[in-house]
Amino acid sequence: METLDLDTATVVYTETGEGHPVLLLHGGGGPQTVAGFAELLAGERPARVITPTHPGFGGTARPDTLATIGDLARLYADLLDRLDLADVTVVGNSIGGWIAAELALLGTRRISGVVLVDAVGLEVPGHPVADFFGLTFPEIAERSYFEPAKFQIDPGALTPQQQTVMAGNRQTLSVYAGTMTDPSLRERLSGITVPVRVIWGDHDRIADTDYGRAYAEAIPGAEFVLLTETGHLPQLESPKRLLPAVWDFVKTP
Repeated sequence: METLDLDTATVVYTETGEGHPVLLLHGGGGPQTVAGFAELLAGERPARVITPTHPGFGGTARPDTLATIGDLARLYADLLDRLDLADVTVVGNSIGGWIAAELALLGTRRISGVVLVDAVGLEVPGHPVADFFGLTFPEIAERSYFEPAKFQIDPGALTPQQQTVMAGNRQTLSVYAGTMTDPSLRERLSGITVPVRVIWGDHDRIADTDYGRAYAEAIPGAEFVLLTETGHLPQLESPKRLLPAVWDFVKTP
């Protein structure tokens, strides 16, 4: 784990591998939801993968100055500046995808492309994002995976520390993305000028495939890639199939 003090917050991140820089952004489940994929990507491809923990997740501190998805996007633009990275591909899942989209809209020249993996943040009439905060953990798993039985979490089996971290993640998510959408995002997405690939699990019931297609349609020139037999978190459920879908885009000139 690395720690870097930026202007608005201290960022905790991991870095693994060598090669093309990839900023990997986790969703509301916390940094552990992308940790395995970071190792896979860096281990099987020439990639330098930087995976920050959004402040407030994973037991980290969240300053009051960070309260929106846009705040996180500006934080990570600062991180890329401080690390002096160029030609960065940003890959984000769920709210991490939303952050990635906002980061692309900032116009930083350090980013060469964005991959949105089952991202949220958009308002799509008739296709709402699931009410995450109104769901139990079994209901979240049911909507998140093609095979939810493999990924069920029994909160009672967790240690007190794990329960505290999980509760903190949920509280932090409610601060950054309480409604899971921004009414202004869809129109603003037309301002993205870097290449974008939108990857979606066909069994995502947090945000369905029509929602994913609407995301791609809102971004000029964006590609849409559908992964079969996977849900909202393909990096956990089908990482070996997500890997080429991400890397084929990364290595495209």
